[in-house]
Amino acid sequence: MANCHNLFQDYNGKISIGSQKNDKMKNSKEGLRKRIREWFKANHPEYIPYFYIQGSYKMKNGIRTSEDICDLDDGIYFFRAPDVTASTLKDWIKQAVDGYTSVAPENRKKCVRTIFSKDYEIDHPVYCKEDGKEYQIAVKGIGFEDSDPKAVVNWFVSKKDKDGRLLRNVKYLKGWANNQSFKMPSGLALTILATNAKELIVLNERDDITTRDILKEIKKELSKDFKCIVPAVPNDNLLENYANKEKFLEALDKIIADADSAIRNTNQKEASKQWRKNLGNRFPIGEDKEENLSHSAAAAGAATSYPFCYE
Repeated sequence: MANCHNLFQDYNGKISIGSQKNDKMKNSKEGLRKRIREWFKANHPEYIPYFYIQGSYKMKNGIRTSEDICDLDDGIYFFRAPDVTASTLKDWIKQAVDGYTSVAPENRKKCVRTIFSKDYEIDHPVYCKEDGKEYQIAVKGIGFEDSDPKAVVNWFVSKKDKDGRLLRNVKYLKGWANNQSFKMPSGLALTILATNAKELIVLNERDDITTRDILKEIKKELSKDFKCIVPAVPNDNLLENYANKEKFLEALDKIIADADSAIRNTNQKEASKQWRKNLGNRFPIGEDKEENLSHSAAAAGAATSYPFCYE
């Protein structure tokens, strides 16, 4: 049974955000914050912006895509009752950041995106918070909706293991999603699915086996009910309007089958090729060597935690 744990460790390094890009993103974040503060002070001083980094950057499970693009979510908070529409408030943010880069900012449904071409993106979701009420996010064309991104971050942090296995496995799933030719579930959905699955299995010391086991648990749960509930207000289902359900389940079946095959394979090079078919060319090629492990080790990789069959 080939052990690809070290290859997964290398893969984690290749998809993780490096220190140089991380520093650039931090500097851009501070520059944008300064620009937004100054714009509101000059144009709408009754609105005082506060900031909170959230999402994958805060949870430390963000990745670089195959095009070397990554993102940072910097929430903007106004601690007051809004007296303008959600669309107007988001348009003000767009005006504030416009011109910071050579690319025009995008006023997306739930954020304003500043694009650093072929490098990274900084998203600004916009919230209002009145005393005694929930945080509310400004949604273009809809209005204000209850949403608490801080609670989502706190939930994920509470589920992390001390060895970082969950953190790495979330990134592996995001790397897998990035390698698909169709729109996969969001990074937040994959994070929630992986975290819920992790709670139902025994984490293996090997990342290849843990990845396979998490994928199987995700498939098991989605087969019972195809949903992904946000573990905080508004507790919405991130898969409710997902259009590629069948393609996603097919891709899930494929990576599980290839993972089983890779773990059973005794040649690391051949096993790594099975993983590369799903994770892409950033997953390293293993050594052309045979590995003969003990019976107990082989049993650990044979999905003994899963006595049922997957169709």
